[in-house]
Amino acid sequence: MAEEVYNGSDCTKESCSGCSHADNCSSKKTDLREPANPYSSVKKVIAVVSGKGGVGKSLVTASLARMLKEQGYNVGILDADVTGPSIPKMYGVHEQAGATEQGIFPCLAKDGTRIMSVNLLLEDEDSPVIWRGPIIASVVKQFWTDVIWDDLDYLLVDMPPGTGDVPLTVFQSLPVDGAVIVTSPQDLVQMIVKKAYNMAIQMKIPVLGLVENYSYVKCPDCGKEIRVFGESHIDEIAKELGVPVLGKRPIDMKLAEVVEEERFYEAENPYLKNIEL
Repeated sequence: MAEEVYNGSDCTKESCSGCSHADNCSSKKTDLREPANPYSSVKKVIAVVSGKGGVGKSLVTASLARMLKEQGYNVGILDADVTGPSIPKMYGVHEQAGATEQGIFPCLAKDGTRIMSVNLLLEDEDSPVIWRGPIIASVVKQFWTDVIWDDLDYLLVDMPPGTGDVPLTVFQSLPVDGAVIVTSPQDLVQMIVKKAYNMAIQMKIPVLGLVENYSYVKCPDCGKEIRVFGESHIDEIAKELGVPVLGKRPIDMKLAEVVEEERFYEAENPYLKNIEL
């Protein structure tokens, strides 16, 4: 007997997830991507992801933004790490974002990078964001639909770690052109990288490559490279997954000082150069 097809003429997008007919409903929306703000024109959206926290994902996001700015591109950063935003502080951006009836205006860093983060909407940037997952995911979606990004060549999305609500929302709701996975040189990371990779593949998002953070620290006296977190496994992981290694970044005190002094708009990063995104 043929399976009955349900015609959910009264369905809404929100009701589909809890509907018993969702798998065989003729009205089910298959493309969940949301339209950008009508005053935005974004050519490419790149998600920067990690399977776990503490691997320096935001630092890589900002470094890729600086690389693209040096290449002459117009760049924006969507800080999707709502409960742990760090991008505005790295760039020394502390003012509140403005808004009109047309939408919200991202703040402008001194190098011209456009930034939108929940910290730019709070009266006190030190206030914690104590929201449940669906609310956070909705806010991130609004950073795409309500923010006037203007003309951008690249919008980099600094994702929260893991494979939860926000990464799922970004992959489903934004027209993501590719993902960069950030990792560090630890044995456990091989499994974590595969989780992030498999999520991207399941969501039909191309993985552009891997970036390893904290690969080593260079002795200031003799120049020897010291593997603080153990030997790197990035090359073998990349080979297994069939993706390139985009860069291996050491612990660099000069970059750390730029971050601490909120001057990332001046950062020079020789470890991520001429990468095609």
